[in-house]
Amino acid sequence: MDEDIRDQPSAVSVFCNSLSIKYQYYLDRLTPYTSIRWGIAIGLIFFFMWRVFETQGFYIVCYALFIYYLNLFLAFLTPKIDPALNFDSEDEDLPSLPSKANEEFRPFMRRLPEFKFWHATMKATLVAIFCTFFEVFDVPVFWPILVMYFFVLTFLTMKRQIMHMIRYRYIPFTTGKPKPRGREDNGPVVHG
Repeated sequence: MDEDIRDQPSAVSVFCNSLSIKYQYYLDRLTPYTSIRWGIAIGLIFFFMWRVFETQGFYIVCYALFIYYLNLFLAFLTPKIDPALNFDSEDEDLPSLPSKANEEFRPFMRRLPEFKFWHATMKATLVAIFCTFFEVFDVPVFWPILVMYFFVLTFLTMKRQIMHMIRYRYIPFTTGKPKPRGREDNGPVVHG
């Protein structure tokens, strides 16, 4: 009888598990709707910005959030396997970027996929909005310095990222890229 009680999950565990399953269900349902997902994310960001403007505070939370966004965006732009790294093994199975016109087309694989980028953005924005309801996070700072520092940091990191893209010849977006062409098959060729 004692073993049966230990084998059964607790009520809290059952509740958390069911909540996790429902959360994953709605995430899976929302996955194909990219524009709706990003519309929701941008709406939450505007709500956060309105909250900061309305309260005239929480600038350090805003600064930390936008630094986190910058970090996510850089991971989104970076290839999964960085061509700048020197791999010791010559493993052919590792994904790499084509360097010659006759090499096989390989799609751009991101370090941070779009869905995970959106999901992390949503979670961070919700945490930041939550922080704006507590005075302990309203640290007094001179906000113009933070804005200036953020723009300088963004400029320097984006310059470095763009130089990396130019050096290793990759474009992290599919818009405007030439599409790979396969062999055009017009049916079987009959020799006679």
